[in-house]
Amino acid sequence: MSIARSFGLPRVVAAVVGGVMCGVGCVASAQSLSPPEAMAWLQRIASAARQLNYAGTFVYQHGETVETSRIVHLVDGAGEIEKLETLDGPRREVVRTQDIVYTYHPDDKSLRVERRRAGRSFPQLLPDQLTSITEHYDVRKAEVERVGGLEAQALILEPRDGLRYGHKFWADTNTGLLLKAKMIGERNHTMELFAFTQLQIGGSIPRDLLKPSFAIPATAPAQVAAAEVADTAWLIGNQPSGFHRVLEVRRMREGSSSGPLTHIVLSDGLAAISVFIEPVSRTKGMPDGRLIQQGAIHIFTRVVGDQRVTVLGETPAHTVMQIANSLSPKSK
Repeated sequence: MSIARSFGLPRVVAAVVGGVMCGVGCVASAQSLSPPEAMAWLQRIASAARQLNYAGTFVYQHGETVETSRIVHLVDGAGEIEKLETLDGPRREVVRTQDIVYTYHPDDKSLRVERRRAGRSFPQLLPDQLTSITEHYDVRKAEVERVGGLEAQALILEPRDGLRYGHKFWADTNTGLLLKAKMIGERNHTMELFAFTQLQIGGSIPRDLLKPSFAIPATAPAQVAAAEVADTAWLIGNQPSGFHRVLEVRRMREGSSSGPLTHIVLSDGLAAISVFIEPVSRTKGMPDGRLIQQGAIHIFTRVVGDQRVTVLGETPAHTVMQIANSLSPKSK
């Protein structure tokens, strides 16, 4: 069945701005869901984003910035393939085949190839494993409302601690596909928001829309796999509850002889935190113990021995600081 809907960008942006005044607790009539009920809704949303064919345009609002992207997602016998293009600002084209991601910047013709990491990729915001979400977030069923001409069920995910942000999702009642998603910060204000402005679900979506404007290297998947290691030899002594390591990578930077760059990714299923560890000599002039906020992301740096640790994540500041301050190399 084909479902096609279009709606105007000005109306979406107005809704985004208006939503800033409404946080996790703004729906007094929201109904608490039992863990099985919550799991059923979350599983439906997660499955729809991976199993359905869809194409559309969505906006991403963070702070005063609104960015627009076009996405095409198809599933066939070989699995998922997806293409995303930015429509304003610097040009960027992202093509994903299963778990290998190719990011191309046409302006300087640079191409990066990497394995897909845990993180926020609209509308695939939910992971395959949802247990940690129901363990660390209370899920409530809120209002049913129209989102771009489609009927959407709103769900509120309220964190049970101060280690993570809250979320509000609007899922298409017909298919479960996520139409709109909002991240809610510590002061009950909107940190970021995704919303489709034009969307086709199912029907005839030409495969030509997935064709990249760049050549995909045949050896890239093997090279990505070779870069990954099982143990980076670093410990997190006070790892935040609910966050687990989902990726550990150690790479030698091209032309560098000062030592490898280590990258660790932790996730609770919704929030992702990246830890970068590199020699101090490579990061001269960078301040120690500095906290920076960029939209929903907090960044904290500190020096551990001869290595500089940088932790960034879509979490409250104390979460990234807790990780950075408890990170240490394993004893040899």
